[in-house]
Amino acid sequence: MRLLIISLFLVSTFCFAQSKSSYLQSDFFYGNIMAESADTRAFLEGHPTGFILSYNNRMFGNKNWHEHYNYPDAGYSFAYQNFHSEILGELYAIYGHYNFYFFNRQAKNKLILRTGIGLAYATIPYNKVTNNKNTAFGTKINSSSYLKLSYQRENIIKNLGINAGLTFIHTSNSNIKSPNAGANIYAVTFGLNYDLSQDNTLTHFIPSTESMYFKEPLKLNLAVRGGINESEIIGTGQKGFFVASAYLDKRLNRKSALQLGADLYISPMLKDFYEVNKTIPHTHLKETNEFSRIGVFVGHELFINKMSLETQLGYYVKYPFAYEGRIYEALSLKRYLNKKWFAALRLKIHAANAETVELGIGIRL
Repeated sequence: MRLLIISLFLVSTFCFAQSKSSYLQSDFFYGNIMAESADTRAFLEGHPTGFILSYNNRMFGNKNWHEHYNYPDAGYSFAYQNFHSEILGELYAIYGHYNFYFFNRQAKNKLILRTGIGLAYATIPYNKVTNNKNTAFGTKINSSSYLKLSYQRENIIKNLGINAGLTFIHTSNSNIKSPNAGANIYAVTFGLNYDLSQDNTLTHFIPSTESMYFKEPLKLNLAVRGGINESEIIGTGQKGFFVASAYLDKRLNRKSALQLGADLYISPMLKDFYEVNKTIPHTHLKETNEFSRIGVFVGHELFINKMSLETQLGYYVKYPFAYEGRIYEALSLKRYLNKKWFAALRLKIHAANAETVELGIGIRL
């Protein structure tokens, strides 16, 4: 408890430009690594522990979208993870996050879902000589995201309150460099919150002037993306890749749209994977000189102000040889630059295995 109070005090020294309504949180967590494969089971030397420090800024309806999402919080988090493993070491991470409130926004007892995305630093990543068992982190810098479902009660003793819940944390380098098994942690959390507001009385929430009802014709989206990645065979080398996407979307309301489209993937790393595997007896790879893939997908887009979150499920209709499976999933974070143009960061995975992190630009016509 003393450590949590000290942590809150330390974070507050950096928050010199607080909003008129903001608060700090300090959460300690204790958890487990999800054992998804034989490689992952090699990491299971102890229970991961750590803490999450966060700064949260309340929203009261100054923008119309606030009410549509029950007046969420936006903020920043810093997390420390200790795997208690000589193989995995420690992680230090920074995130941007939103807190979404269930039920009555003005209730004293709150149920909150936090979503955060950011970057993590691994202290002892894979090294062929000194740490060849760490197949979780092939690089020092990794992408990381977390979900936290928590109960929160504020201002129990003056400005001090409590919070407790469940947290899931994913960290990997999105296959920029092999190995990339990643680490998934599920944990219980408990901690304190401290209200930075000048007074902690309930504040009036401003109703939106926009109806949730929203209608648009079908829109055509065109996007190009790229990046670097490496096949799952360690040491085959990093290669650039290119992705072109075309899809239609139909808005259901101000928050949601459905999608139907196709992706073209040009991935030179597939050639490296193919040539290495052809040298191994009984691989059963069919003969080919084609290394591009085409997938069709259905998806959903969730609009949050100028940001949006896309989730897509795809199937390769052009699939030269077996690699990771024909079904894929994609998760995209988009930022609309104006009414048509957008920038996007997309993660493509096959079940629990990330294949690419893609940076790109597109237009919605």
